[in-house]
Amino acid sequence: MGKLSPRLALLSLLCVPLCGCQTLVSAWKEIIGESSGAAIDIPEPETMFFDGPRVKPGVALTVQIGVPSQKSTVMDVLVDEKGEITLPYLLTEPVECNGITLDALRQKLTKAYKSFIKQPQVTVHFAPFDQKTGVSPYGTVKVLGEVASPGPVNMPPTMDLTVTKAIQAAGGLRTFANKRKIRVTRRLRDGSLQTVFVDLIEIGEGGRSDKDLELKPGDVVYAHETYW
Repeated sequence: MGKLSPRLALLSLLCVPLCGCQTLVSAWKEIIGESSGAAIDIPEPETMFFDGPRVKPGVALTVQIGVPSQKSTVMDVLVDEKGEITLPYLLTEPVECNGITLDALRQKLTKAYKSFIKQPQVTVHFAPFDQKTGVSPYGTVKVLGEVASPGPVNMPPTMDLTVTKAIQAAGGLRTFANKRKIRVTRRLRDGSLQTVFVDLIEIGEGGRSDKDLELKPGDVVYAHETYW
């Protein structure tokens, strides 16, 4: 028999099972099922309730300005760390836009351009962003624990980020990750937390793609370490 690794030797002396699990609403139970696990210090999810994408620092925008019967001017701009944009050629003062919707920014720019041109026609879109290095206006989820690159993962415009996709975006699981115990924590509007455990073995080997939980902005995904 091989020697007991230092990791397992330490765990055998110090590990005390502590059961604890929060119950999800019935809809989540039907999709994922109930589970429980050892108590562990996991960062709480952000208080983020998605009601549509918002402009924020680091987000890239495409702004189109035109007037009837004339060719439009298209400009690509990046929202700076102050939450402002400066548009070349027409506006010289920064425009505050942090936290507002695209439609609100369009109305704000239309009003500002009326000081320069008659009947301005303004359109604003989110520019494509790099999933790994860019900033998503659709929010992020945190993927922590036994993954290759812990940290935030951008939510795609399609809003179809699942647990397996988020882990893949974080570089995949480490060697000692417990594939049967991926913890997802979500903060609800009333301030309470709901937690569920996702079993990647069941999803993969069992072909249960219906149990690959779809995430929401602000969720925390935690890959536990296996102890055996």
